[in-house]
Amino acid sequence: MYRYDAIDHRIVRERVEEFRDQTRRFLAGELSEDEFRPLRLMNGLYIQRLAPMLRVAIPYGHLSSTQLRKLADIARRYDKGYGHFTTRQNLQYNWPTLESVPDILAELAEVEMHAIQTSGNCVRNTTTDAFAGVAADELIDPRPYCEIIRQWSTLHPEFAYLPRKFKIAVSGAVEDRAATLVHDIGLHVVKNAAGEVGFKVIVGGGLGRTPIIGEVVREFLPTEHLLTYLDAILRVYNRFGRRDNKYKARIKILVKALTVEGFAAKVEEEWSHLKDGPATIRPEDVAHYASFFTAPAYESLSASPAEFAAKLAEQPAFARWVERNTRAHRQSGYRSVVLSLKKTGVPPGDASDAQMDAVADWADRFGFGEIRVAHEQNLILPDVKERDLFVLWELAKQQGFATPNVGLLTDIICCPGGDFCSLANAKSIPVAEAIQQRFDDFDYLNDLGEIDLNMSGCMNACGHHHVGHIGILGVDKNGEEWYQITLGGSQGNQTSLGKVIGPSFARAQMPDVIEKILSVYVEQRQQGERFIEAVRRLGITPFKERVYAKDH
Repeated sequence: MYRYDAIDHRIVRERVEEFRDQTRRFLAGELSEDEFRPLRLMNGLYIQRLAPMLRVAIPYGHLSSTQLRKLADIARRYDKGYGHFTTRQNLQYNWPTLESVPDILAELAEVEMHAIQTSGNCVRNTTTDAFAGVAADELIDPRPYCEIIRQWSTLHPEFAYLPRKFKIAVSGAVEDRAATLVHDIGLHVVKNAAGEVGFKVIVGGGLGRTPIIGEVVREFLPTEHLLTYLDAILRVYNRFGRRDNKYKARIKILVKALTVEGFAAKVEEEWSHLKDGPATIRPEDVAHYASFFTAPAYESLSASPAEFAAKLAEQPAFARWVERNTRAHRQSGYRSVVLSLKKTGVPPGDASDAQMDAVADWADRFGFGEIRVAHEQNLILPDVKERDLFVLWELAKQQGFATPNVGLLTDIICCPGGDFCSLANAKSIPVAEAIQQRFDDFDYLNDLGEIDLNMSGCMNACGHHHVGHIGILGVDKNGEEWYQITLGGSQGNQTSLGKVIGPSFARAQMPDVIEKILSVYVEQRQQGERFIEAVRRLGITPFKERVYAKDH
């Protein structure tokens, strides 16, 4: 992990004290709400439906055990004993008092954390593959470049007040696990014909009110030019992006208006003034940041040791968990473990202070003190020996983290919705729970296979509903909560946007609607065909007919 130097520590401490004074002035009536709003947003503080909400930055989803223990301690002392992990790989506290926020930020600074730029019209948290550095299909480790982007974008004076918020995602593997095609900028690590490493640059993706899949503006960008090219993109956006209508202010609208060819031409022209300038990344710069992400002291182990294989044979429940909740590792004898935050009856993405403490302990005991946050709202222990998996599984069961549903229907991505968010049109959490309760049968879930169900409480799409195989969107219908269904969305290398199947449904209908959709799949799937493949083959018509038929 990246470690702060003296300059980093000073900057974050000074920012905390600056915000402490701003908060004092606001509470004393010296700053108006309009004056305080942009100041608090740039420090990750929202005013939600029932209380303030503080969003803490977790750079590219990486946490140390010390940092996770601090997050748990803050939840215990300043909140209601839990935190919510988000699709941006961050953590949100839903119940801090306004007066306590400067103290929370000061404590975060003690463990090299902050909330800077987790809101506002600026470059937000750069995200990446939660398995970066350990994935078996990785071309290069993207984390050093994520850190370079983070340092370039944090408190960048030119990009502090963009037309709208801005999100960057980086993928360094064959399989895109960072949803790069639905980001303002997506970066794919690629190699050219000469074997040189660079980036494919994708611009103009995004969800929200106008979902769009990003388009390639440059097939190969040498790594040394990463920052100068990003600078050029942001400058073009800052200059030409709309500021008169926040619903048309994202870069995706600008790319569409100019066409991708027209936008790329403006970027290239701007880049001609920046290329090979002071922001060019030198080999020693890459080496410096890569030094923070070197491989830990792995043991030389054989794959599938005898005791591990025996437990798989003796314990079907353990075997099922290993199959669903662990991932191949680039180091023999190790696996990455996904701790599911999707147990039935618990809001997706939520973890209590006790659970966070437990995960921090496991990271130290079974790994190298590191935890990852996935944009699917689960936690990951990246380096667990196969011989330790059975013990870890038993401990995870005690903490409610061993639900073997990763990638299945009940592994629901879900925003906080109307229970907390002032922007939401409808509640998300009760709908997620009702669906999980209806399909709380692991045999049935495994028979259905991989299904991504994503849900958002409003068009801002914090739950990424557009790219769910099944998407659910909360809508306001004459002051009542209703839910719209989309089918056929997906993320990854074959990113697609779901299509609305028809009129919305009342909350009580939602489990029945999902059951009808699944019944069509079960009846009409071909041998080995996944749900998303069946939807692509069949189209949405048979699902629509079943859902809206009077006799079903």
